[in-house]
Amino acid sequence: MVTKTLVDHCLSTSFEQIPEDVKLHGKRSLLNWMGVAIGASRHPSIEMMLDVTKELQSAEQVSVFGREEKVDLLMAALINGTSSHIFDYDDTHLDTIHHPSGPVAPVVFALGENLGLSGEEILHAFILGCEAELRIANAVYPSHYQLGWHITSSTGVFGAAIAAGILLKLDSEKLVWALGIAGTQAFGLRDVFGTMTKPFHPGKAAQNGLLAALLAKRGFTSSEMILESKRGFANVLAPEHDLEKVNVNWGEEWELLKNSFKPYACGIVLHPTIDACVYLHKRASADQLDSIELTVNPYVLELTGKETPQTGLEGKFSVYFTAAIAFLDGDASEKQYTDEKVKDEKIIEVQNKIRVVIDENLKEDEVELAALLTDGTTVTHKVLHAKGSIDNPMQEDELLTKFGSLVEEHMGKGTTDSMAQFLLDIDKYSNINELIVLNNKGNGVQI
Repeated sequence: MVTKTLVDHCLSTSFEQIPEDVKLHGKRSLLNWMGVAIGASRHPSIEMMLDVTKELQSAEQVSVFGREEKVDLLMAALINGTSSHIFDYDDTHLDTIHHPSGPVAPVVFALGENLGLSGEEILHAFILGCEAELRIANAVYPSHYQLGWHITSSTGVFGAAIAAGILLKLDSEKLVWALGIAGTQAFGLRDVFGTMTKPFHPGKAAQNGLLAALLAKRGFTSSEMILESKRGFANVLAPEHDLEKVNVNWGEEWELLKNSFKPYACGIVLHPTIDACVYLHKRASADQLDSIELTVNPYVLELTGKETPQTGLEGKFSVYFTAAIAFLDGDASEKQYTDEKVKDEKIIEVQNKIRVVIDENLKEDEVELAALLTDGTTVTHKVLHAKGSIDNPMQEDELLTKFGSLVEEHMGKGTTDSMAQFLLDIDKYSNINELIVLNNKGNGVQI
């Protein structure tokens, strides 16, 4: 009874039983999530979604972070979850290439605001929702991912349902049903990567998981073995799987501690390449460059092999463009991934000098660079652990700097600093009203 055991584990794990280092990592995950969500809150795709809410006359229930609009619970989960993944700058569980906060954080904040819940309740549900989805991801990776499923949304829907169910105080039977309702809504195809639909995935997973819990609360029935049944999630969507990984060592080992934070605004598989090209940026100029050879893990070309991206979004899935801008600019922030830059002739000229070689023995956070200069000399560099990986993590001060770079232009420095401090101390607050007040203040809403 894999599904039932997972539910029982989640319902029996109190906030006090969660280790302090896990709580701290949970708060940092919320900080990182809020930063990327607010940072992308003015993106055209978010404007389109808000246009739809107006057309549908969505009830003004809860906040869209980074904006003054209020929308209903389900649309808030969709919009905030989508916003957080637009820049591809969110967190990553490196073992499964899963972005755990995206489907879960929008749910806990929407319900927290709607129900007037405490910061401790929100953090508690967030941690357990993330833990559940990551364990499910472990059980079906890599075969599920290799089939073409976007694992963030397809397993994230379960994390969203768990978090919502905890906050809605579902009993074991109803939370099992919520997972059944969520599991039949598992979705997300990798074919849409590089378009507006990729960030739509975690938002829709959040919305679907929240809807599942809201229905289950009212007695809406579903499968009681959605994870393990013959025609359930794992058997249908993962040719090879190990469901023992869902519940093994519960409470002793925490997958959330393997959640990493990105210093660059693109897929984590590109980060070693960026580190290496930033290293080269400090040692050579464009007019000195003859060629660059990058030896990479196989996933780099599988996920980011676009040779001629046409938009900034597509640029995030091009190792050639990303290596070129990292070498030329010494960075790969959101400011590098623009429609203008992917068509810049100087950048394209450097792209054409880049050759990528696959090495099955290289880990996902490794890369080897060999650059030939016009004077005949060679610059070599090997990245063993990319910045942002578990072995070379971003520190809290770096996360705060990242948060500020994403939020200040929308909210102002004072509000940005106050929001960051609130999120790092979220479990000390009896409700999250102060966070909502700060969001309104940053958007000039009269209070």
